[in-house]
Amino acid sequence: MSSTKTGAIDWSKGAAYVNGTFMPIGEARVPLTDWAYRRSDVVYDVVSVWDGQFFRLDDHIARFRRSIERYRFTPQETDAELRQILHRIVAMSGLRSAYVAMDCLRGQAALGIRVPSKAKNYIACYAAPFTSLVPEEHLQRGLKLAISTIPRIPHECVDATAKNFHWGDMNMAMFEAEEMGADFPLLLDFKGNLTEGPGFNVFIVRDGVVATPDYNMLEGISRQTVIELCAELGIDVQVRPISAAEVRDADEIFVTSTAGGVIGASRIDGRIMSNDRPGPVSSELRETYWEKRKNGWHTEPVNYDAV
Repeated sequence: MSSTKTGAIDWSKGAAYVNGTFMPIGEARVPLTDWAYRRSDVVYDVVSVWDGQFFRLDDHIARFRRSIERYRFTPQETDAELRQILHRIVAMSGLRSAYVAMDCLRGQAALGIRVPSKAKNYIACYAAPFTSLVPEEHLQRGLKLAISTIPRIPHECVDATAKNFHWGDMNMAMFEAEEMGADFPLLLDFKGNLTEGPGFNVFIVRDGVVATPDYNMLEGISRQTVIELCAELGIDVQVRPISAAEVRDADEIFVTSTAGGVIGASRIDGRIMSNDRPGPVSSELRETYWEKRKNGWHTEPVNYDAV
């Protein structure tokens, strides 16, 4: 892996690594002819850094590798090298709280060749200032959610457990949610069961019992974290099919994402829940999540000497 001297370069907006070279994030580029761009042929993962600590870095790298193998990419970097890259781009940026992405891109083959197995795959990563899924005021008043009429791409077509760039359904659902006055949509499968939302997993709470879908959605690291927290707190949690009717009748709904952890909702399809604020179970899980993170739970210190 080649290096770039920091010198007088402003790294404050973030640092990147693309196909063997480190650079400021503003200089990172993907060719217009790359199949990653032409075909959305990319798998990726995102890990957060908070107060100089990676959260569940091992889990994110392991899931990234599973996604790489599921979609038959063959990058040259090993998991150990990838870890070094992620530490280095955060160190280069100097960021104490960061959104750190790792992508595997299809690349391209020789002119006239369209077979994906002939493409030269490569890794691209970047570290940028941490941003939440929603602004602070939304965290306090809770998300306004709406069930979309647009179904999630079926698992038989695109395996959602491998984090990928196929967002056509998500994007159209987001337009629809905006038109409905909601912050985000929730997508159902063709059987009418809940799957996920754009960039987050979904949980419902009914009579103190937490439930989350078991099929056709990303098996999120934050989702797994909440399942573990429920066990610690003595909250019953179920992983099972959830109908649209259950979602609409839920006492509480919350979502989980690397970009914000646990985020409670206040409305579903216009119906007010919990006095138009995140409910008690959602709030307890959010508070516990951040308290444990700040105390070093599942963390790995960034090596800021890795510049």
